Amino acid sequence: MRFFYFTIVCSWLILFAAAAQPKTDKSNHSLTGYVRDAITKKPIQGVTVFITENRRGVNTSRDGFFVIPLPGGTYNVKFTHIGFRPQTHTIVLNKTVLTEILLEDDSKDLEEVTVTTEAPDRNVKKVELGVTQMSIKTIKRIPAFMGEADVVRSLLLLPGVTTVGEGAPGINVRGGSTDQNLVLMDDAPIFNSSHLMGFFSVFNPDIVRDVTLNRGGIAPSMGGRAASVLDIRVKEPEIDKLTVNGGIGIVASRLGIEGPLFNKKLSFLLAGRASFNDFLFKLMPRSIRETKANFYDLTTKLKFQPNEKHTVTFTGYASRDEFKLASDSLSTVEVNASSTVFEYRTVNGTLKWNYFINDRFNLTTTAVYSQYRPETSAPDPANAFRLTSEILHRQLKADLSYAATSNHQLQGGISLIDYYLQPNKLVPGFQSNVLPKAMPIERAYELAVYAQDEWKVNEAFSILGGIRYSQLLNRGPASVPVYEEGVPREPETTSSSTAHAKGQIYHQAGGIEPRLALRWTVAEGQSIKAGYNRLRQYIHLITNTTAALPVSRWKLSDSFVKPQIADQWSVGYFRNTAGNAFEASAEVYYKTLQNAIDFKDGSELLLNPTPETELLQGTGKAYGLETQLRKNKGHWIGWVSYTYSRSLYTINGPFPEERVNNGLEYPTNFDKPHTLNAMTTFRPNSRVNVSFNFTYSTGRPVTQPYARARVNGIIVPIYINRNQQRIPDYHRLDFAIEFNQNPAKIRRWERSWVFSIYNVYARKNAYSVFFKVNSASLSDGYKLSVFGSAFPSLTYNFKF
Repeated sequence: MRFFYFTIVCSWLILFAAAAQPKTDKSNHSLTGYVRDAITKKPIQGVTVFITENRRGVNTSRDGFFVIPLPGGTYNVKFTHIGFRPQTHTIVLNKTVLTEILLEDDSKDLEEVTVTTEAPDRNVKKVELGVTQMSIKTIKRIPAFMGEADVVRSLLLLPGVTTVGEGAPGINVRGGSTDQNLVLMDDAPIFNSSHLMGFFSVFNPDIVRDVTLNRGGIAPSMGGRAASVLDIRVKEPEIDKLTVNGGIGIVASRLGIEGPLFNKKLSFLLAGRASFNDFLFKLMPRSIRETKANFYDLTTKLKFQPNEKHTVTFTGYASRDEFKLASDSLSTVEVNASSTVFEYRTVNGTLKWNYFINDRFNLTTTAVYSQYRPETSAPDPANAFRLTSEILHRQLKADLSYAATSNHQLQGGISLIDYYLQPNKLVPGFQSNVLPKAMPIERAYELAVYAQDEWKVNEAFSILGGIRYSQLLNRGPASVPVYEEGVPREPETTSSSTAHAKGQIYHQAGGIEPRLALRWTVAEGQSIKAGYNRLRQYIHLITNTTAALPVSRWKLSDSFVKPQIADQWSVGYFRNTAGNAFEASAEVYYKTLQNAIDFKDGSELLLNPTPETELLQGTGKAYGLETQLRKNKGHWIGWVSYTYSRSLYTINGPFPEERVNNGLEYPTNFDKPHTLNAMTTFRPNSRVNVSFNFTYSTGRPVTQPYARARVNGIIVPIYINRNQQRIPDYHRLDFAIEFNQNPAKIRRWERSWVFSIYNVYARKNAYSVFFKVNSASLSDGYKLSVFGSAFPSLTYNFKF
C-alpha cells in the first residue's frame, strides 16, 4: 500500500515537472489575457471572448482570465458582458499574446440591474448542472434580517436549499445534513458558518466577491462532503487607489480599507465587523430574552504580483463568538450552573501561488490552515468548568490546468490534509467539584488525486468527465477498543483494546469518485444536461439535536464509523429567451447514501469516549424536482422557484437496539417536501432599489411521545416511531428599500441607506415543538417561535 501512495505522488510530481517545461509550436499560438473593470481594475468573470473568424468563444474565469489556442493570423476578437460596453479588438497573432482588456460601464444600464456576474447564457452553455453563482450585489439586494446582508441565508432562496428553522446554523442541500456541506472561504474550510447561534453568517458581505453553490456538478478537485460545496471567494484588493468602506447597523457595524503598496505590485485588504452587545435578544421571546451575545470577525487579503507570470495571495480570517444562556445547565457533566457561557473561535489562513507557466499550462499551489475551537464554561465557583474541543485542518495541494486545444481543457491535482481532532476536554475550575475528563484525540491523513477534461465535441455537445481517488488514513497514537462479537456494541461489551504507536497507520478507507456531466444544445438558447457524482465524507458532525451548539461534536471515520458515500444522478432542461433576459430551468435528481449516520434513542454523545456505541449507520436516499424562472434584465428583476424533495433514512441493524423506527424507512430531521421561494427587485432609477422576498416550506419532522411509564416515581415519555409528525408549515415575507444618496456615476463618495422589515406580517413560525408529560395527560405540546414579530432595521453604508 505504501508503494501505491509513493507511485501516485511520484506520478504527479513528474507531471508537474513536465508541465514546467515550456512548449512551443511555430504554427500554433495562444491568445491569452485578463479582462478587468476599467475603473476598479477588478477581474470580471463570465465575459464572452468571441473570435469572429472561426466563430469560437470562451468565457473568462473567476480571475478574469481566458486562453484560446489559435494558429497564426489576424483575428477580430469581441468582448461582451452584461453591464459593460462591448469591445472589438484586431489582434495579429504571430506568437503567443498576453493582453489586458479593460471594459467600461454601459451608461444605459445605470438605471437597470442584473442578478448575475456570469455570462448571460452561461446557465445554458456551461456543462455542469446543479451549480449556482450569486454575486455580492445580488446578495446585498435581498432583504436581510436586521439589515445585515447574509451570504449563507441568501442561499435559502435558491431551489434545493432549506434549513431546519430560523436561527439554525448551516443549510441543508438536496436532502443532506448540515455537515454534508463543504464551506470554503478562499479554499479554507469553515466548520461553523454562523454568528450568534445561527442568526448571521460569518462572512462579512463587504469582502465577498462571489458565492458559488455546487449541489450537483462538483469538480473532482473538490470533495470530502456528501451533499454540496459552498465556494466563497474574497474579492481582490483595490490596486489603483486607497478605498474605505463600511456600514453602521442596529446589530453590527463593519469597516474595511484596501489599496496599493510598493509601486502597485502589492495590494492589501483589511476588514472587520463587530456586533452591538445583546441588543438582538431583547427583542426575542421571554425564554431567551436574558441571553447575552456578541461577535466579531476580521478578514485580510494580500496580493503580490511581481510580473505577469507569478501571483501570490494570502487570505487570513479570524472570528469569535460568545453568548451566555441564563439559568442553563449541562446535565452531561453533572453541573447545574447559574449560567453557561458558549464561545467558539475560527482562525483560517490560505497562501496561494499561481504560476502562469506558458500559454498552455497554469500551476496553482495552495497551503491551507484552519482551526475551529468551541468552548463551553460555567463560572459558578463550586461547579466551575471549561469544556473545550478543537479541529485542526492543515492542507497542501497543487493544481495544474492544461489548455490542450480550444476543445479540450484539462485539469489535475493532488491534495493532502492533516486532521487533528480533540473531541471533548473537561477542565475543572479552581476549587471546583467537577472532575477532569478528556476524550481520545483523533488523527488522520486524507489524500486525494484528481483529474478532469472538458471536451467540446462539437457546437452542440460537450462532456465534462473527471475522476477523484481519496483515502483516509487513521494514525496513532491511539487505543482502539475491541468489542465482543454477536452482541450489540455497548461500553459494557468491550473485551479489550489495541494500542497503536505514534504515526502508525491502523485503519484505511477510501475509493474512486467518478464525476460526469453532459450537455446537449437542442436549439438556440436551449440545452439538456445530465450528470453523475460520487462523493465520500470522512469527517462528521455527530449530534442528536437540530441546533449545532458549540457542544456538538465532530468525529473522523475510523474502524467503527464508516465514511458516508453519496451517489447522485441528475438531469435538467435549461432555456433562455428574449436575449437572455429570462431563464427557465428544471432539474430532477436522485441520490443514495451509504453509511448514513443517526443516533440511538436516548443517546449521550458529549464526553463519551466511545461514541460508536451511540451511533448507528444505514442507508439513505433523497430525490426531488427543482424548478426556477428568472428575470435578469430591466427595472424589474428577480426569480421564483419551487422545489419538491424528500430525504429518507433506513437504519436496520442486526439487533433491536441498533434499529431506528423499528428498522423501517423514516424521514430525516431536515425532510421538507415542498419549498416555494420568490424574490424581486424594482429599480425605478439609479437612486432607489425596492426588494421583496417570500418563502414557504413544509414543516420539518418531529418525534412525539407514544406513551409514558413511571420509573422510580418519575414519569418518563416513551418514543417508538421517529419523525412521524411535523411542526407547522413555515412562511415569511420580507421587504427592503435602499436609497442611494449620490448618482452611480459619482464614484468618489458612495452613500446609501437601507430600511428593511424582516417577517413583515409577524408570522409566529415554529422553530421546534416539544412536549412535557404531566399527571393529567400523556403530554402537553409547546411551540417555540424565535422570530415571532416583525423586525425593522436601518443600515447606513458608505464607500470613499
